[in-house]
Amino acid sequence: MAEIVYPPVIAAARTLFRMLDVRFHMEGTEHVPRTGGAVLVSNHISYLDFIFAGFAALPSKRLVRFMAKQDVFDHRISGPLMRGMHHIPVDRGAGAGSYATALRMLKAGEVVGVFAEATISRSFTVKEIKNGAIRMAQATNTPIIPVALWGSQRFWTKGRPKKLTQRHVPLTILVGEPMHPKRGENVNDHVSDLYTRMSELVDRAQRTYPEVPPGVWWQPAHLGGTAPTPEEAAAMDAAEAEARAKKED
Repeated sequence: MAEIVYPPVIAAARTLFRMLDVRFHMEGTEHVPRTGGAVLVSNHISYLDFIFAGFAALPSKRLVRFMAKQDVFDHRISGPLMRGMHHIPVDRGAGAGSYATALRMLKAGEVVGVFAEATISRSFTVKEIKNGAIRMAQATNTPIIPVALWGSQRFWTKGRPKKLTQRHVPLTILVGEPMHPKRGENVNDHVSDLYTRMSELVDRAQRTYPEVPPGVWWQPAHLGGTAPTPEEAAAMDAAEAEARAKKED
């Protein structure tokens, strides 16, 4: 497929991050295959995560086609960019179409990006993950590549103001070893394995992150930060979903 939009967007992002002196630390990028289909699964802590998770594949010279909610494609600015980069819109009321598109791309040798938690984690720990990524990998005989991001929440996350022009922010991207779920194997076992791997990667990224002031809002509660606990975050998510449902009625 023609790549008219994606390369200039990457170049612009790289230029901006150099200007802001974003201090990237990347490990394990060699795990992203240089050819063939793969499902790249990242944790989700920021509205900018698709940019940083995509960076994990650049050393392998791969472009990631992310599955993202339809709202992003409906936006007058982000919509044309997302379509131009051949990302995959997800209509939560009719997910079969996006799933079929993802399978088609994987079979064509593309890297498909998935945020398996579905929504941003307010607690900055890994939430319960969905099984779609595993099912896609099994159906297409492609590997799962787990990715942990840390630091992106400082730029823009749920419930906090945007701070897109911060300078000197450390940004950690850790890529784990591939998983190879096979057709017919137990999906739930692989979901549990993926959750464990992602949690371990995220925990390592958090514990090795530089410059962590005590009691800071973007640090998880179990490491001394003031972010909501997973239980508090779940209650906040439930309240938000309830409010959204009432608004739609």
